[in-house]
Amino acid sequence: MSFFNKILASVGIGAAQIDTRLEKSSYYPGEEVSGIVYIRGGNVEQKVDRIYLKVMTEYIRERDDSKFTETCVLAKVSITDSLLVKAGDELEIPFSFPLPLETPLTLSRQRVWVHTGLDIENAIDPKDYDYIEVTPGPEAAVIFDAASELGFQFKTASCEYHSRLGRGVPFVQEIEFYPGREYASRMRELELILYPQRDGISVLVEVDRKGSGVSGWLERSLDMDERHSWLTLSSADLQEGPSRVADLLDQVIQRSIR
Repeated sequence: MSFFNKILASVGIGAAQIDTRLEKSSYYPGEEVSGIVYIRGGNVEQKVDRIYLKVMTEYIRERDDSKFTETCVLAKVSITDSLLVKAGDELEIPFSFPLPLETPLTLSRQRVWVHTGLDIENAIDPKDYDYIEVTPGPEAAVIFDAASELGFQFKTASCEYHSRLGRGVPFVQEIEFYPGREYASRMRELELILYPQRDGISVLVEVDRKGSGVSGWLERSLDMDERHSWLTLSSADLQEGPSRVADLLDQVIQRSIR
């Protein structure tokens, strides 16, 4: 019977099972993610080479005028070395790791999840998936509050492939805003790409300008109506609050729409 149980376990029938339970369902980039991996032994003893967690997301890539979705592993964390899971065992393995700074915010249905897996030799590895909400951290929230103070309203967000601008990952998250009344006559849209650092945040600011007449038409035709600028905000800047950051952001925007 044991022989047949081993055969069945190798194809996933009666094998060990896992269930990851996170301490909470919402995190911000850089925050500590904690939880417990529960393992229930199956019908036979199995050697687990390791237990790992992956933080994963998706981004859009364009090729030959077609768009398709690719997945990206933001981090892979091993939480234990090899262990023996006996039949009927019930194990609890706690874990904790920082959510990568490159993790996108879950705006506009952007998906981020924690993938748990066991490496078991000569068997189908059991897996578990837990979706999480990723919200702005305290410093990033200041930037969004600053944009709101200037009258900008959130439009949409998307993760797009970009090998050059992506820092450590193959994509960037573009966060777009409608302009408020003060800017509406001179620009169509504001786009921000945030790069959290250990001491502040760098922001790539893109302003989609409005042009008039033939010159405006030419700029749109040649993609010259977009202006890119960098805004580097230290932790000290961000600690001064949204009004201070709004002043700095406004200076960048004003230079772009002149």
